[in-house]
Amino acid sequence: MQHRMGCARAIAALTLCFIPGLLSAQTYPNKPVRMVVASAPGGGTDFVARVLSTRLTENLGQPAVIDNRGGAGGTIGTDIVAKAPPDGYTLLMVFINFSIHPSLYQKLPYDPVKDFAPVSTLATTPLILVVNPQVPAKSVKELIALGKAPGSRLNYAAPGVGSLGHLAGELFKNMTGVNMAHVAYKGGGPSITALIGGEVQAYFATMPAALAQVKAGRLRALAVTSAKRAAAEPNIPTIAESGVSGYDVTGWFGVMAPARTPKAVVTRLNQEFVKALGSPDVKERLSAEGLDPVSSTPEEFAATIKSDIAKWGKVVKESGINPA
Repeated sequence: MQHRMGCARAIAALTLCFIPGLLSAQTYPNKPVRMVVASAPGGGTDFVARVLSTRLTENLGQPAVIDNRGGAGGTIGTDIVAKAPPDGYTLLMVFINFSIHPSLYQKLPYDPVKDFAPVSTLATTPLILVVNPQVPAKSVKELIALGKAPGSRLNYAAPGVGSLGHLAGELFKNMTGVNMAHVAYKGGGPSITALIGGEVQAYFATMPAALAQVKAGRLRALAVTSAKRAAAEPNIPTIAESGVSGYDVTGWFGVMAPARTPKAVVTRLNQEFVKALGSPDVKERLSAEGLDPVSSTPEEFAATIKSDIAKWGKVVKESGINPA
């Protein structure tokens, strides 16, 4: 009898442990979902978040609210989500920079693997090398020649030290020998503004942040950073085919939740993001800005993050980049 009572108590205890997770999954969501973008408005991550927020609002039946928290290369906004309650109501919209930070910052306030629950990738994209129209270079070859001219010095913008735009610029410098200095800003939006205003001469930008300005004539596109031309802008050559053989930089966007978020909630979020990415209007808007909508399972996204942490760690070490 005592043995049976002991077993009953153990089963009851285990049941109580699972009840909060079960209840949260059954009632989720019953209030607005906050989508933290760890950069200023106007950049590529912000664009992706805003495109998806409308569809997500419809799918979840609750407002999906954008919360821009820029600064420190994205670590401020990222830390906010790492320390948020693991209930599915605070999400982090990320760019590939998320996988670069572990090798760049020795003391991150969060663990990029242990403190987050990957939900899904959202899109992939090359960067696009754009210049201020006043720069006397209409091709990559002309930009290289300009940067190598005696007494010449070019400045290029990047949304934070160690961002993909920064690493793309450093890789370009290393492969071409061009004299080009990095200037860090607090996001894609401020970087674009600085370039248009003539504070810097070039920028390795995300496609969504730059294409509208290119089409408006406020910026000039020289090339994309991927190995193949972008489907959205097939007339823009790649840096590799422009004379820098082997150059290839491609980024991804994704969404994360805090670690220990109930698996059922993560699964629900994954399903809703996949559904949103499959809608024709979302596909059209993302594709028009040079993005390739790509979803994944949480497990696949987790594997991508771990792989890129190792990949970009090697690049950061070889480049000797240190945060400002």
